[in-house]
This record gives sequence, structure tokens and C-alpha cells, in this order.
Amino acid sequence: MDLPISLPLSPMLAKAVKTMPKGDVLYEPKWDGFRCVVFRDGDEVELSSRGEKPLTRYFPELVEAVKRELPERCVVDGEIVVRKGTRLDFDMLQQRIHPAASRITLLSEQTPASFVAFDLLAIGDESLMEVPLGERRQRLVDTLAGVRAPVHVTPASDSYDVALRWFEEFEGAGLDGVIAKPRDTVYQPDKRVLFKVKHERTADCVVAGFRWHKSGPIVGSLLLGLYNSEGHLQHVGVAASFSMERRAELVDELQPYRMDSYDGHPWAEWARQTEATVDRMPGAISRWTGKKDLSWVALRPDLVVEVAYEAMEGDRFRHTARFRNWRPDRTPASCTYEQLEVPIAYDLDDIFSGSAKSPRADR
Repeated sequence: MDLPISLPLSPMLAKAVKTMPKGDVLYEPKWDGFRCVVFRDGDEVELSSRGEKPLTRYFPELVEAVKRELPERCVVDGEIVVRKGTRLDFDMLQQRIHPAASRITLLSEQTPASFVAFDLLAIGDESLMEVPLGERRQRLVDTLAGVRAPVHVTPASDSYDVALRWFEEFEGAGLDGVIAKPRDTVYQPDKRVLFKVKHERTADCVVAGFRWHKSGPIVGSLLLGLYNSEGHLQHVGVAASFSMERRAELVDELQPYRMDSYDGHPWAEWARQTEATVDRMPGAISRWTGKKDLSWVALRPDLVVEVAYEAMEGDRFRHTARFRNWRPDRTPASCTYEQLEVPIAYDLDDIFSGSAKSPRADR
């Protein structure tokens, strides 16, 4: 490729903040997908991940879309997403990373991906890396004005009120927050100079097991469960953000609840699995972690913990939950899915079509 910006390139990042920033910023929806920088030089196309790994072979339909919709020579920063109905589906997106070429071809037809562009880094022989973000945004909008699905330009607004509305409404379409970008920011690879505001909620969960930490005999993570409508304890994720001192303390706190075997435990069958599973049960082999040790220690499901989480993906927490405190006042049977807040549904097409913009967007 002969472009003014060369591979590899680590994308510019955002740091988490609790409240929506104000000032001379542009607000954009935070898309829940794979970060991707697209490099195109004629018929040559490369899709590069946040970790600078190639995504090109996994998304052949996007390679063709890039050739059809993007300028002949350009570098565009954005996000690869997969939709299911009117919302995004991250689980389906993860399944697109597969080693078999035949499976890749099949999935590209069954669950085609979209590319949402939100920054223009180069066009022709011109690098825009040192151009302020506000100007890059306008160049992006002008350059990609006529693109068609599955390529989209993200909406943007300079209105604080619109950003707050997006934060509340767009979660129903599977998005997970808002990004605030200072207008005068030049593109800084691998630097957290932007700001992201993400949803955070709390839930009371049953602690039914734990994993040892990779560094030694201290607790690595707590395995969390919620009771479903049929009365079964469903594994919903883990809580793992502890200091080393706290991990050592947890060993003693959990000791009275440890079981000598999996017999009688609600997840006993999961512990005996020897093959990968789409249900991501504790102890099951994962195609994402390879030979990583996912064994776990069974606990009597009597402990209740309050955790903070960002969003649900199916019947599990989308990301690692954060320990808040023990809840001795709650019974395990009260830890059900009914306590979880369900976002109001929002049609993803309204975001892609631009009908969700404010009149001041794209200024």
C-alpha cells in the first residue's frame, strides 16, 4: 500500500468518566463492536483491529463494501458491528472470528457486518492526523456523504442535551454510551484523549464459585449467578477487580462456603464439560482463551454480593462486573433476572438513517 499513513496504527482511545463532559466537544454514540481502522489503496484493503491485528479475512463482505463505497485511497477509523433485528448483537459479532474459511464465508452471508465510520485520517496523498477533530469530522461527512449500507457515518452533535438523550435512548438499540471528543484534538494513536460515558447499574448476585488468580493461591474472580424463571441458577459472569491484598482476604472469607466436590452444586454438569460451549459456562473450554485454565472452585450458593455492571448481552453481563459489597440481608433466592433494568427498545435504523440527529449535528 502507498498511503500517507502506514500500517500498523493503534487507534486513538477514550478514558471513562462518570458524567457527560461539557465544552467545545462533539458527541457521538458509542458503538458496541470491534474497533477497526480501514486502509484502502485501490483494490488493496486492510481492516486493522484496535490491537493492530488484521481483521480482513473475517469480513469479506466489508472488504467488498469498502471498495464500493469508500474513496479510492483513504484511511478511515470506525467500528465493525453486527445487527440482529433492530439492535446490535456483540455475541454474533464475536462468532465472526473463526479459523475455517468455509465458516467465514457462511457467516458473512448469514450475519453480515456493517462498518460505522467516525474519523477520516487520510484521503488521497493527504494525512489528516494533525488536523483538529472538528475539521476532520467535516471532511468525513463531506467525503462519505453518498455512502450506502453496510457503510455508515456515525451521527454527531455539539448539543449537550442531545448527548444526554442519546445516552438514554440508544441503549435500546444495543449501543453502550456516548463518546465526547474535544474539537481541537489532533489524532493521537494509542492515547486516551477522548472521553466515554457508559451505563452502570447494580445487581445482587449469588456467588457460586471462584477461580484462583494466575499468580498464586489468591482469589482471581468470583463466579456470579442469577435465578431464571425456571428456578435454575444461571451463570451470568464474573467479578474480578480486586487489589492483591483484597484477593488474599477473600480466600479466608470464602473458606466456610467451599465444597469438597461438585456433587449437589447447581453447576455440577458444567464443571465436567470437555468441549467448548456457546453458553460460556464456568469451566468450559473457550475457543477465545485456548488452553487457558478455566477451572473453578465450587461454593455453596449461599453468598449474595452487590455488583456494578454496564449492560446485558443475552442472559449474561456484557463485561466483567465490579464488586460493591456483600449483601447478608438478601437471600440467594431473591437474586433473579427480574431485578435487572431493561432498556427501552430503540430502532437501530433510526440511528443509521440519521433521523436521530439534532438540527445542530455535523456542524
